[in-house]
Amino acid sequence: MESLPKSRLLRFVEQAMHLARRAVARYSSKFSKRRYTLHQHIVLLCLKVRKNTTYRTLLDELIEMPRIRSVLDLEELPSPSTLCKAFNRLGMAVWQVLLNLSVTLLPSNGVVGIDASGFDRSHASKHYTKRTKLTIQQLKVTLLVDTRVNAIIDLHVTTTRKHDSKIAPSLIRRNTDDVTILLGDKGYDDQKIRTLARENGVRPVIKHREFSSLHKAWNARLDADLYGQRSQNETVNSRLKRKYGAFVRSRRWWKQFRELVVGCLTHNIDKGL
Repeated sequence: MESLPKSRLLRFVEQAMHLARRAVARYSSKFSKRRYTLHQHIVLLCLKVRKNTTYRTLLDELIEMPRIRSVLDLEELPSPSTLCKAFNRLGMAVWQVLLNLSVTLLPSNGVVGIDASGFDRSHASKHYTKRTKLTIQQLKVTLLVDTRVNAIIDLHVTTTRKHDSKIAPSLIRRNTDDVTILLGDKGYDDQKIRTLARENGVRPVIKHREFSSLHKAWNARLDADLYGQRSQNETVNSRLKRKYGAFVRSRRWWKQFRELVVGCLTHNIDKGL
């Protein structure tokens, strides 16, 4: 009998497992209970985000997924609380390493757009919040997106109203090896950003706020085709919200930050299939 072709979900799990093995050791310490590996926890947490579901629902569905369990070498499924505790233990540094590794799976061209979007910190319905005149506080998420295949290179998350021009410098400094051209809208119109980019070998293609005819002239001289690729950021922001949810499920800010990094990691793995 011919073997069944691999589903996209199965290939996702295999790729996530490959990255997890490259990023971390099998167990967190020599005193670990060794019932489940860090690799298994990482893949299950990515799978939860990919399916945009809860711990309990994911584990319930895995009962009927023998091929997925086989790839994960899971003879017995963990409890929802075990997965929740694993997410608490896996620090931001681990997820950042995994995100960096996921970028290497994808072809890039160094033309990178920067843009921000808001993610709700609650999943209360829009109808309810409008009726009760409540405002949902949002997380501001700034993404660096390579325009060739929409790979997310890096992100910055904040709970404040920090201006775009204050966020961009740290992202530029962290990613000078991956960025050749930086595309940004008028929110990033700051001479300090342009100077920093050039000092690090990055060509800034950023629109000027038009306070004079000179600014209009500079904008008119921008390469329209190149600058137009900045729209890929909006595509990626839209895809993240559509596929993985426009809100974060975690209640604490540090878990919300991690959740968004896992979402970006999941996006990159999906794009590489």
